[in-house]
Formats: sequence, C-alpha cells, structure tokens
Amino acid sequence: MIIRKAEILISAVKREQYPETVGPEIAFAGKSNVGKSSMINAMLNRKKLARTSAAPGKTQTINFYNINDHFNFVDLPGYGYAKVSKTEKDKWGKMIETYLKSRSQLREVFLLVDIRHEPGKNDQQMYEWIKSFNYKGYVMATKADKLSRSQQIRAIAVIKKCLDIKDNSLIMPFSSSSKAGVEEAWTLFEDILGVNDNDKMDEITEINEEIE
Repeated sequence: MIIRKAEILISAVKREQYPETVGPEIAFAGKSNVGKSSMINAMLNRKKLARTSAAPGKTQTINFYNINDHFNFVDLPGYGYAKVSKTEKDKWGKMIETYLKSRSQLREVFLLVDIRHEPGKNDQQMYEWIKSFNYKGYVMATKADKLSRSQQIRAIAVIKKCLDIKDNSLIMPFSSSSKAGVEEAWTLFEDILGVNDNDKMDEITEINEEIE
C-alpha cells in the first residue's frame, strides 16, 4: 500500500461528531498501552500521526484517521487502566458500543494484545464483544520483536487458548519497532477494505469531495 495521504480527521466522543465520510473503516481495540497508536504510525510509515504516550489511559476519544481519501483507520479508547474511575470506564465502554452499533462504514475490528502477556479478563470480554457484533475476530499480537520466534509460537498458543480462537490465521504477530507484520497486515486490510477495487474507490472519493 502506497500511503499518499494520512491525516487525523477528528477525535470524537459522541456519534454526532463522527466524520461524514462514506469510505470503509477498520477499527482497532485494545487495553491501554498495548501499542495501538504505534501500530497505526508503523502501518502508515509516520512517526507522530497517532499520538503515543508512556502513560496508559491517554486515548479517551475515538480517533478517526483518513488514509488516501479512500478509507479510515479508527483508534478506539483503551480499556483496563486501573487508575481510571468506574464512571470513566463506563463512559468509554458506552462510547465504543455506540460506534460498533451505529457505524455502517465499519468493516472489521482488530483486537490488539501484548504478545508477551496472557490476555486478561478485559481482553477476553472485548474479544467476545467484538465477536458478538459478527466480526471475524482478528488479533494483532503487538511487541513481537521482544520475543524470539520460538517464544512467539508459544505466546500465540497461549493467546489462542485464552481467547478460544480456533483458526491460527486470525492471530498476527506485529512489531511497530521492527515493522514485522506490516506487509502481512496491509494484505489483509486491502482485502477487507476492498481498496483494490479502483472503480469503487474512485466513486467513494467523488462522494467525499461532494460532501466537503
């Protein structure tokens, strides 16, 4: 995928703030500090488009990123940060639920987990939630550069068991640092988004230009 344009469209907290685009979207879910922003930057070959932070719990909005005026990446609020109040957690949960239920452009939701750690209760709940909306159930296992190949194989087996995943092809090792998994991810994303359908993409671009 050649990235000609990548920009943040809006950081939304409610449905009325979602961008009025018609192109397909892929959303990314994961607990705080799992590396969603770093993954987006790596996929787009940008350093600071998606803001990263060493402190967990910083993504408190739904962030929409326009890619090539053809499709969007959507970064959902991180979950599972212990220092956040229950009220705040409930608000983020409702924010995610509203997006998943109402966004017709959404094609797939990827769950990000840290390959070095066994998925926790929050990860399991989020995965079950994603599956309940009839999405495929893809998992990106981040920070794969921290493990050897043999360690990755064992870690993926643990993830598979914890999340009750039957198909190995649904789990993708990924590293924002080494860019391992970037090409494989783009192959999958292009298939999901249908970005090789030039006629459809030209039509979407024209509609978006009319909206603007």
